Amino acid sequence: MEKSPNKKNKNGKWIFLGVSVIIYLSIFFVDSSKMQIILNNYIKLLLQILPVFSLVYLIMLATNYFVNNKDLKKHMAEGSKLKVWTISIIAGIISVGPIYIWYPLMQDLQKKGVKDRYLSTFLYNRGIKLQWLPMLILYFGLKYSVTLLIVMAILSIPQGIITEKLAGKK
Repeated sequence: MEKSPNKKNKNGKWIFLGVSVIIYLSIFFVDSSKMQIILNNYIKLLLQILPVFSLVYLIMLATNYFVNNKDLKKHMAEGSKLKVWTISIIAGIISVGPIYIWYPLMQDLQKKGVKDRYLSTFLYNRGIKLQWLPMLILYFGLKYSVTLLIVMAILSIPQGIITEKLAGKK
């Protein structure tokens, strides 16, 4: 009997968890002082990430609560250029989940008159992942991280225009 892809993926997660637990237990029994170092480093890392992680969680929670697809469609089809660029950038940044979930919405927006430049800008900004922001800040620092995110958001506008021109649409 063949396993479904979801079942296989679920088992893989449990196997990974089991192997990780076995490794940490082995370290604990072989050299408990090493395990103490590992736990101390884990707690330090958690304390560094927790404030930013909480902020990201609150932003995502607020987004899911206040933004809905109907309002997004209405504003993108009828709004001023600045408003639509801003919505494209912010919606791309806060969008989560696999990209193929967004394709039907994007097709619907395109049918309602939203230009390809805005859809391309949305896709470009999906590269900015809020859920990875704590790790980005931890590894590269706040100054670099904020600069990178701002530059990516700003450059998504010419990226959208170029993509639309290359596709041969106005």
